[in-house]
Amino acid sequence: MRQSRRMSLTEAITNVVIGYILAVATQVAVFPLFGIRIAISDDLLIGLMFLVVSLVRSYVLRRAFERLG
Repeated sequence: MRQSRRMSLTEAITNVVIGYILAVATQVAVFPLFGIRIAISDDLLIGLMFLVVSLVRSYVLRRAFERLG
């Protein structure tokens, strides 16, 4: 079954938002173990930067695989 562009975008957004939540939670838990102390606002901003890259990557890959069949 083919997936519409809208559904590809919805899937990509869902995947990336869940990834964002996990990434920020992981940063908050792991960074202090390595002596990295930053404000939660910085954790959120770092996560947001990766979210944008991840969203674009996920959407482009989904569309590429749809074209391949």
